[in-house]
Amino acid sequence: MDRTALAEFLRARREHLRPEDVGLPPGVRRRAPGLRREEVAALASMSTDYYTRLEQRRGPQPSVQMLASLARALRLTDQERDYLFRMAGHGLPARIGDGAHVAPALLRVLDRLQDTPALILSNLGEALVQNDLAKALFGDRTAFTGLDRYDAYRWFTRPADREKYPADDRDRQGRALVSALRVAYGAMGSKSRAGELVAALRKRSPEFAELWDRHEVAKRFADHKTLVHPEVGPIELDCQVLYTEDETQALLVLTAAPRTEAEEQLKLLAVLGPAAA
Repeated sequence: MDRTALAEFLRARREHLRPEDVGLPPGVRRRAPGLRREEVAALASMSTDYYTRLEQRRGPQPSVQMLASLARALRLTDQERDYLFRMAGHGLPARIGDGAHVAPALLRVLDRLQDTPALILSNLGEALVQNDLAKALFGDRTAFTGLDRYDAYRWFTRPADREKYPADDRDRQGRALVSALRVAYGAMGSKSRAGELVAALRKRSPEFAELWDRHEVAKRFADHKTLVHPEVGPIELDCQVLYTEDETQALLVLTAAPRTEAEEQLKLLAVLGPAAA
């Protein structure tokens, strides 16, 4: 671990960013350039003291998970993330389908979406980042651990997960999750996280096994969908998707038509706060 190089790199990237670059209000006049240490720490879900010690060359070696959080908070490119891992004394993380590093271009768009639900998904259906309205609509899907992090796994192993969709739309949603997983499986191979997910689901769910054996291959996001919130009820929303160039991540944006009941429901969600996942 090169503590000096790591500290200098973190400080340089922090000073390069502005609050508006990460979705924060500009606030009052700042004496120093860039983000404050406490802002980076909050974005990376770590204590300010821990982050400060890293910048002061006296912190312990960060874990892989901690480095991934820092890379996301500082909006690092793939090359910058690789450098961060090397300076911290770790091997390079996987680039394809690992879900650990969110594409900075998608994050920049997400940071500017405050009045409509938006989230970034991996090609395995793993929620990587959500804005506040997406948490209010779906619950905090980033809080799951293990295989529960993946939409398809929860869909076929946790019946309550289906309650977010109307009963007459659940068959379509199940097929969409399986066909999208097959796209990821084809790209990543049987020895990957996608292969592990498929093997686990075939053991746990006869329904999944039957759908998997249909060999449907497609990335499906309905243009218009109804989502059911436990307090607000059914909400009709339009869905738009923006992919990274390699299609391993997608920004999902859900909007309500102007002057509709759905628009008022989203305003109510902003007041209610995060739903149960």
